[in-house]
Amino acid sequence: MATLSDVATRAGVSVSAVSRVLSDKPGVRVSEATRQRIHEAARELNYRPNFTARALKSSRTHAVGLVVPGVTNAIFAELMRGVEEEASSKDYMVLIASTERLPEGEESIPRLMGEGRVDGVLVQFGDHLSGDDLRTVTDSGLPVISINTINPGSGGSVRLEDEAGMRLATEHLIELGHTRIGYAGGVPTSESGQRRLAGFLEAMANAKLTVEPELVTTFGYYPKQGAQALDAMAELSTPPTAVVVANINAAHGVLSEARRLGIRVPEDMSIVAMHDTWTAEIAWPPLTCVRLPLYELGRAAMASLWENINSGTAEDRIIADPAPQLVVRESTAPPAR
Repeated sequence: MATLSDVATRAGVSVSAVSRVLSDKPGVRVSEATRQRIHEAARELNYRPNFTARALKSSRTHAVGLVVPGVTNAIFAELMRGVEEEASSKDYMVLIASTERLPEGEESIPRLMGEGRVDGVLVQFGDHLSGDDLRTVTDSGLPVISINTINPGSGGSVRLEDEAGMRLATEHLIELGHTRIGYAGGVPTSESGQRRLAGFLEAMANAKLTVEPELVTTFGYYPKQGAQALDAMAELSTPPTAVVVANINAAHGVLSEARRLGIRVPEDMSIVAMHDTWTAEIAWPPLTCVRLPLYELGRAAMASLWENINSGTAEDRIIADPAPQLVVRESTAPPAR
């Protein structure tokens, strides 16, 4: 296995210069040509840093934790890819953990990450996690960046343009000619759910359309909760001709329940959902969705955490580039006459 000394010899520089460059330490005074030569030598020799020795010397593990509600959730695939690529560029490893099987009420995050195993934590909240979970980590002094939730402690956060995405979805249905539009949202305590509901209401108000209270549901983001939302709307004397669903997973529940109830999509009811994943393309009919920058969200989250680890600074960021994009498929059409 190649050592720092081997890389230094190949690059023709000192061991200390190699160590500083490969550790990406701020303020390293070497020319760009020397920096490239060191990285090329490391690649040629297949050099791998000794993380144990580095951790003992710097009191850092060069690992971060990423906590998501479920690792099998298609929404998190692009998020995790973004986190891992940004972490790799900064010579960090990512430990991914899921909270979906933890009993409710336990101190989920501290139990998952353990003491001293990571330099910081990225947290994507699920509906069943409370603010106490995040505050427990924040109070411990561990750098924390929350994803799509404003951090209640001193840590920072990154989030999507949920309001803009939901306006785009609703405006698509309005442009098709729908006026009686239902909404299947997240639970009332969900921050992203609140923002998405606000975007829906704003788009309806801009079009001077009335929102009937019975057409707005807030059961949650899971398929069974999407089915529950459609059941509630289908029982109305005048059901909606279209439904905006605040999450692609809930949209699959809406679509499945529509099939069970004999509601044709899009002939009887159009469906548009937030988030565009591979599952939307293989649904029948394929789901019209709003694509949000999940990959960029992951990279920004890791970059913010790295900055927090190294400088102690943290801020709340909104990822606006690229902007939400409407992906039209076969689940939306003009209302039947």
